[in-house]
Amino acid sequence: MEDKHIEKKDSEKVMEKTLVVLLVLGLALTVFNQFQILSLKSGNNGELATGMTIVQAAVIPTGTPEIYGQELQIRYSDVTPNNPELADQTISVLGNLDRSITLEGENLKRYIAIASQISCEYCCGAGSIIVTEKDVADLNAKIEQAISTGKITREQAEEYRKSAGTAACGCAHSFAMRGLAKYLISKHGSEFTDEQILDEMAKWKTLFFPTQMAAKADVMKQQGIEFSYANLGSNRYRGIEQGNAGSGMVGGC
Repeated sequence: MEDKHIEKKDSEKVMEKTLVVLLVLGLALTVFNQFQILSLKSGNNGELATGMTIVQAAVIPTGTPEIYGQELQIRYSDVTPNNPELADQTISVLGNLDRSITLEGENLKRYIAIASQISCEYCCGAGSIIVTEKDVADLNAKIEQAISTGKITREQAEEYRKSAGTAACGCAHSFAMRGLAKYLISKHGSEFTDEQILDEMAKWKTLFFPTQMAAKADVMKQQGIEFSYANLGSNRYRGIEQGNAGSGMVGGC
């Protein structure tokens, strides 16, 4: 009987040790998994496993644009540095809309009001992606001065005049943003407000210039500026990130 009692105690000790070992292994595995998750979320330089910074990933649009995404067969993720060919193809789809759609009347006025608020400053120095009403007024004043001083004739002056709404920047990104605005106004004008159209234009601009826009978003956050894509991508806070943004562009200029 005593031998059996001893064997029972020894068996219980083995089981206790086994349970302790299993608990230790379970704890170690949990810690390891948490470490792996954190490693995926943020690297040594605050970068995700994809190479994007945490701030950059937070402002990058994802998914398929509502309403027009299915129609045009495009997704936000199509514009990525990981697939330059697809990015250029998607930018071309949007850019061709600018070339193929002509706006008139109230639609043109609305287009001018919206598109004059956004620029492609990381690609060119134009104040807007289109010629604005102010641009036309300033240009006409200079033309009239040139005429009055005899530098050009009134007939020659017609060659220099421009109309509001025409392209002010010739880069592919500007064509894409103009094309999107024209499409939404002409095809879905009642479904999108002006601010929502500007939002969509700014989302694509964020995809075109992810590094610069992420830096701008970070500065906006530091200064307590409310985040919206319209605030981020329009001219409202243009240049606020100067000195903080690096280089980086997706798609050809």
